[in-house]
Amino acid sequence: QVQLVESGGGLVQAGGSLRLSCAASRDVISINTVGWYRQVPGKQREVVARIISGGRTNYADSVEGRFFISRDNAQNTVYLQMNSLKPEDTAIYYCNADVLSKAFPSFMNYWGKGTLVTVSS
Repeated sequence: QVQLVESGGGLVQAGGSLRLSCAASRDVISINTVGWYRQVPGKQREVVARIISGGRTNYADSVEGRFFISRDNAQNTVYLQMNSLKPEDTAIYYCNADVLSKAFPSFMNYWGKGTLVTVSS
């Protein structure tokens, strides 16, 4: 069973920075499209940043220029560097990825369980 485990969340003051990590379990062979999403209670989950085919990145308008997504293919890990954080960035952040694992012959989509980011004003 593939697992995506997020870490790096926490409490930070407005203007501060955090770096989130998403590590895939060891039975992962390859990761295709990968992204970070966030959700505030009572609202829909929204995309924050993604790395798509060809290594291209795209970002939500609200985080463009402040957040940066990157990946380490050798470690099967994805990062989200978050700078100039604002109180409205407070949410649970989830990792999502299309993963090829030893258990299945094709790419499957997985979600992590999330990590809470709280930005105080």
